[in-house]
Amino acid sequence: MKILDIGCGPGTITADLATFVPEGEIVGLEYAPEVLKQAQSCADERGVKNISFATGDVHDLPYEDGTFDVVHAHQVLQHVGDPVQALREMRRVTKPGGLVAARDSDYTAFTYFPELPGMAEWKETYLRVARANGGEPNAGRQLHSWARKAGYEKDKVASSSSVWCFRSDEEIQWWSGLWADRIVASSFAETATKGGQCTMRDLERVSLAWRAWGKEEDAWFAALHGEIIYTK
Repeated sequence: MKILDIGCGPGTITADLATFVPEGEIVGLEYAPEVLKQAQSCADERGVKNISFATGDVHDLPYEDGTFDVVHAHQVLQHVGDPVQALREMRRVTKPGGLVAARDSDYTAFTYFPELPGMAEWKETYLRVARANGGEPNAGRQLHSWARKAGYEKDKVASSSSVWCFRSDEEIQWWSGLWADRIVASSFAETATKGGQCTMRDLERVSLAWRAWGKEEDAWFAALHGEIIYTK
């Protein structure tokens, strides 16, 4: 079996997938080449040999028709400029009888407790910045519709949803810390400030809100996702 993992980032999911097909081959594709050193290090540390990494654009995949048994994209289509074209390309490089699988968040549907004022500002800021950058943060609810527009036959698309729920002390600390750091020390911060959507002071305020929320004894967070599996 040959698998393509689109938007592989640091390669953690790619390496997981590779362990399911020890006699097969998996390719991790990433638009931003600088992260692929980290992905290769992840594979090396885990001793995964049936894996390779490449750069490419999901809108114009660098592969022949019908190359892969499975084409997978996790939290990718919410960030691309033309998700319908991306899905067309994912279908094109899939073999007859193969699978296209995608999961994306739905940020407006994210819910949490307690509802600290700074957390509401975070969600509003994220939605605004993501859309200004050409993405759609509510991609989860639209995946099935985008698939239809891309030419996927309705009776061949299995549509579903899932929820990540963070409640234990360890989960809350990880999730709140991840977002507190991401807001001020990632490409998100650069995009937000360069695009004029907010200032660094605004982002620092939101980051502090995440840290404050993470200290709440009853903190709870649920993140909704939409999913599709298409059988070609």
